[in-house]
Amino acid sequence: MKEKITHFKIGQIVNTQGLKGEVRVYPFTDDIYRFDELESFYLGKDLETLWDVEKVRYKGNMIIMKIKDIDTVEMAEKLKNKFMYVSREESRDLESGEYFIADMIGIDVFTLDGTKVGVLKEVLQYAANDVYVVKGEENEYLIPAIMKFVPTINMDERKMIIDPIKGMLD
Repeated sequence: MKEKITHFKIGQIVNTQGLKGEVRVYPFTDDIYRFDELESFYLGKDLETLWDVEKVRYKGNMIIMKIKDIDTVEMAEKLKNKFMYVSREESRDLESGEYFIADMIGIDVFTLDGTKVGVLKEVLQYAANDVYVVKGEENEYLIPAIMKFVPTINMDERKMIIDPIKGMLD
């Protein structure tokens, strides 16, 4: 059985913003506005120390965040390039049929007729739709994450069923 992920990466501090300690955050979540409800987070490899959110605003597809006790550009500079995490308990609730990418990695992938294609290794996230990277014995396959090509995902059985079109698995 796959080890359960306890923390999810939700963004990365990519730069400072202004002189009062605000930071620019690149989000790794489908719902950028989940940051409105974010009260605290972990930073980098330290999953013990919680950082408190003071204020959040948006600029395009970026989040501008004020973190409590980070009051100068010099302090904010030290946080650059660090990843932000939340615990599984703090993650947002999923709708029926939605799954965390971290939980999907490693599931077996089969065609409709039961032929094993490989194992889900990665999920590439694009604006139009996600793309599943499936590692077979000899090749990697890119499968668009849409119902037409992926009619079934059974997380209990850790199995994905795909309906590939001609050429998709060549």
